[in-house]
Amino acid sequence: MRHILFDFGILQSESFDIPIIGVGNIAMGGSGKTPHVEQLTCLLKDEFKVAILSRGYGRKSKGYNKADQYSEYEDIGDEPMQYYRKFSEKVVVAVDANRKNGIRNLMEEKVKHDVIIMDDAFQHRYVKPGISILLTDYHRIYKNDYLFPVGMLRDLKSEAKRADIIIVTKTHKVLSPITRRNVEALISPLPHQKLFFSYIKYGNFIPMPGVNKGNFPREINTILLFTGIANPYPLQEYLRFRCYELVAVDFPDHHNYRLSDLIRIREKFESFFTRKKIIVTTEKDAMRLINSPYLSELKNLAVFYIPMKMVLHKQDSEEFNNQIVKYVRETKLNSGSHQ
Repeated sequence: MRHILFDFGILQSESFDIPIIGVGNIAMGGSGKTPHVEQLTCLLKDEFKVAILSRGYGRKSKGYNKADQYSEYEDIGDEPMQYYRKFSEKVVVAVDANRKNGIRNLMEEKVKHDVIIMDDAFQHRYVKPGISILLTDYHRIYKNDYLFPVGMLRDLKSEAKRADIIIVTKTHKVLSPITRRNVEALISPLPHQKLFFSYIKYGNFIPMPGVNKGNFPREINTILLFTGIANPYPLQEYLRFRCYELVAVDFPDHHNYRLSDLIRIREKFESFFTRKKIIVTTEKDAMRLINSPYLSELKNLAVFYIPMKMVLHKQDSEEFNNQIVKYVRETKLNSGSHQ
């Protein structure tokens, strides 16, 4: 019903003069939105003034909020916190559940932005992005999925028609031509749509600020992995090859860690007999823990977080980058001439 109201113009989608790139999905979490927003930011930040606008899921604040050096996870949410810590020197990060209001606030700032990247915005139809990017997990492609609660879709498959770009995420690092053709046949992109493929690349283990003591061990027997993300399985699969034993403790997506949670993690870790052991979490979880008053429960333990990024396959990377940069350049030029 909601889509019909937008399709018939009863509810209005608004376009803006500034280049806007929307990134999102139609499934319930875990498709790689955060690393793809970071990938777009890395692509654009050296040539353009970039702003990232997010809803700020899980924050306790309301309305428009711009990240600064005093912002905490409760003010802006874990994903915007991650963006700010990575890109604050060159990129503005803001949150607002009302994206139109957020865009207007960003456009009214003294420093003019060249492009706004909207995080988790595919279903936010009050704003019409210049380019809309739909992500779908290779292991659960939306065409093979069903609406919740039968499946994990939060929107109709048919709404994929609004995407300009579809990216199949979390593929294997080596992607055979036959696999590409099979996925392309399944998705059947429309004439206006481009289909690309990406895979996860994990970074080096980073010591948890204010907690960790000692260096990363050369040899690891046991890893205790705790996560509060929608889909921890790719990380679990990656870590299994880095140790003899992986023990996973899963929390709900965007989990706000309590004292009892960290006591449980510490006690579990201390129960392992080996000395060659570490605790690992995700970068997103680390953002929720860095300023936590309960983090002292893990003091002096070997706690690390592991960053990840999404990398487009070699044959896709150049075409994708060219399409995005060309759009921003041309829209910026046209909007400048209108003014």
